[in-house]
Amino acid sequence: MSAAALVERGRRVIRMERDALDEIERRLGDEFAEAVNLLASCSGRVIVAGVGKSGLIARKIAATLTSTGTPASFLHPVESLHGDLGMVGPSDVAILLSMSVETEEMVPLIDAHTRLGVRIVALTGGRDSTLAKLADVTLDTWVREEACPHDLAPTTSTTAALVLGDALAVALLEEKGFQRHDFARLHPGGSLGRRLLRRVSEVMVTDRLPTLTASATMREAIVPLAELRGTVAVVDGAGHVVGVVTAGDLSRLMEREENFFAMPVDTVMTANPKVIYADDLASSAVYQMEKHGIMAIPVLDSEDRMIGMVHLHDLMRARVV
Repeated sequence: MSAAALVERGRRVIRMERDALDEIERRLGDEFAEAVNLLASCSGRVIVAGVGKSGLIARKIAATLTSTGTPASFLHPVESLHGDLGMVGPSDVAILLSMSVETEEMVPLIDAHTRLGVRIVALTGGRDSTLAKLADVTLDTWVREEACPHDLAPTTSTTAALVLGDALAVALLEEKGFQRHDFARLHPGGSLGRRLLRRVSEVMVTDRLPTLTASATMREAIVPLAELRGTVAVVDGAGHVVGVVTAGDLSRLMEREENFFAMPVDTVMTANPKVIYADDLASSAVYQMEKHGIMAIPVLDSEDRMIGMVHLHDLMRARVV
């Protein structure tokens, strides 16, 4: 077979799975919100279970939930009937996956969860199955056909379940207010953890700290703005930040005022600017910069005194961005 024909085979699979996802997106309705709310109200653990390929998808969903702030465990349906059901309690919520109309391994597990009072979210393509009928909420993962040319090997159906699992996890983390620093706390290992867990104190500038008093003139601001990356903090006698003046402020002032040199800094500065603390995560500084469109933020100690300045360039160099 030619290379072009093999490439077309691959593209056909991608098209089929993409089309199936488009259809599932169109079918998604209020039941998805019910599932998210049910999972968000769970006071125990989310139990995720499935058999065969569905079991592999269930493992991934459990891992994604756990890493985004919702404790979850994978439960093998067969092993659950031989002792592992002891990990399940009435305060848990179960996500049960089944791509087919019925699997004999899942029916006893459904019955066991029902007897224990566990609420069930079903991800199933069997819309008339026992699982769909007994679940508290059913998310429809039915697909017209598998990408397998014999319509046998789970391909399109497992992609559908995986995507719905991701959708649940992401909607749930947003509902819970899960933030970057929460993600960092749960991922302390490796380069990702090191990047996310860096503190502002590790990347801030403390040498030749650019500051001015409110009574200084714009003439006095020109040199530090030029030499010190275009952002200068304005502080009071106690070292508290009362404003920030930037190179952009100076440029705009020069456009509208001919005699700007003698103007007091406090008539030009941005009062009550954004600040950050030395113990905050460096990723929090990135978030503030992106949200407010700024390039640098004054850094404070526990007594609200300025002790440094954190710049976007330093965050980039530290690979926090």
